[in-house]
Parts: sequence; structure tokens; C-alpha cells
Amino acid sequence: MRIHISVAQQQLSLYTDDGNLLRRYPVSTAKAGVGECCGSFQTPRGRHLIRAKIGAGAPANTVFVRRRPTGEIWSPELAAAFPGRDWILTRILWLSGCEAGFNRLGQVDTMRRFVYIHGAPDTAQMGVPGSHGCVRMSNADLIDLFDRVPCYTPVEICEN
Repeated sequence: MRIHISVAQQQLSLYTDDGNLLRRYPVSTAKAGVGECCGSFQTPRGRHLIRAKIGAGAPANTVFVRRRPTGEIWSPELAAAFPGRDWILTRILWLSGCEAGFNRLGQVDTMRRFVYIHGAPDTAQMGVPGSHGCVRMSNADLIDLFDRVPCYTPVEICEN
């Protein structure tokens, strides 16, 4: 398996090892665009891999903070109680950069920036940039992807 994320198309494509397209999913990348620097709130480009899978078996809309379930389940009422909270829901695919000096190590390290592919509230619009740097997916799509890919699956994030 391998994953290709197009920032321009706001789309994640899942390919088999022999290059056949298996699935396409709409996503939402960073509202601030692309970039690799720590604190930029941008989506990092280049070659990555899935370093960790977090949340297997958790109910849809499980709320995560610092990669741990809080015991909360996202709802419109919970969202109203915490306006502006960056919701990380359902599952986490934690990305690690593969290109030293570009998206790995130092001030450009994707993993140390805590960049994930993760679930988002049903109210979050897919197909348009809106995240704080991560790649957001609908919860149903994320569960489908999570169940299909192992750790160390290659992930390429491209501007076009």
C-alpha cells in the first residue's frame, strides 16, 4: 500500500503495492497552506510514512488530546462548550518525515510537529483547506483507511 495526498485537489488516494488505485477520499489540509517549519500550522510536503496507528477499535467521534482518548465523544453540544478547539477524532495516523533537512529532524520534523491524518467533526468541510497542519478526513473514511494500511505505509504529500 501507499498513500498520495494532493493538496491542490484536497484528496487522498490509496494505491496497492502494484500501483492500482484502491480508494480516493476527500481531505482537508492546512488553512495556512504548505510548509515544513515548526509552528507554521502548514501541511508538510514530501515523503513520509505512517509511524504509529492510534485508536484502533475506538468509537467514531472519540476525542483525542495528545494522542490519548479523553473519554469524550464529539457532539455539537461538546463543540459548543469548547469553541475553537482543534478536534482530533476517531483515529490517528501519525506521520514521520523521510527527508532529512526537509521534513525530518530539526525545525522541520513532521513527527515532532505532531502532524497526523485524523478524523474531524461531521461539521468540518472536506475538499477545502481548513486544518492547523494535519490532514483531516471524515470519520467513516478514516476508519476505512485505518483498517487498510499498516504502520510504515509510505505517504507522499504533494502540492499538486
